[in-house]
Amino acid sequence: MTRLSFKTTESRLRRLLAELAPDAGDRLPAERMLAMRLGCSRETLRKGLSTLEREGEIWRHVGQGTFRGARPRHLPVRDMLLVEGATPPDLMRARILLEPQVAAEAARRADAPDIAHLRGRLAAGRRAPDLAACEQADDAFHRAVAEVSRNPVLIGLLTYLSGARRRAAWQREWHRTYRRTGAGEFRTIHSDQHRDIVDRIAAADAAGAAERMAVHLKAIEAAMSGAGG
Repeated sequence: MTRLSFKTTESRLRRLLAELAPDAGDRLPAERMLAMRLGCSRETLRKGLSTLEREGEIWRHVGQGTFRGARPRHLPVRDMLLVEGATPPDLMRARILLEPQVAAEAARRADAPDIAHLRGRLAAGRRAPDLAACEQADDAFHRAVAEVSRNPVLIGLLTYLSGARRRAAWQREWHRTYRRTGAGEFRTIHSDQHRDIVDRIAAADAAGAAERMAVHLKAIEAAMSGAGG
């Protein structure tokens, strides 16, 4: 691998930040994936991230990841013991139980700007070129649905589950699934399911939004277990 200068890496990192995490609260991919995208060492990447953190462009939380924007003044207490022993099937079952109801509440509360925001997240998923971008776009879409619910408890729970996706066990399963399906399926079938959810939310169809979210998450569950491919 050709080693890039720190200045070049920092410049590329700023552009990648704008692409992958345009809004405050967006989470960046894991360091390993960022280093691969930038073509630099993780040591050089960390120097660049430190510069951005000093400038307030990002903030980092051990066990949770790296996020766009300034560090929140009051971080919620996160009992990471709850997710340390969680398996990918545990996480998927929790999502299947919770997220359809979050989508239903989003359908009850969404206004025109919310729908535009969700469609923007959907479009970002269709453009995702690789594994890191696919995961980033998927996570951002599901968090956006929670935000539209306007319920801070639901938003907090979805943020917590989002953090659990940073665990090594989940990442291994995601990578295996991605190798079987590839970016093409993510940009088509997977994104089509996201579109169906947004369409039901836009129609203020709470039951339909819940049903479409359940279908989507069960498809992911099947793919991750190997049943889908």
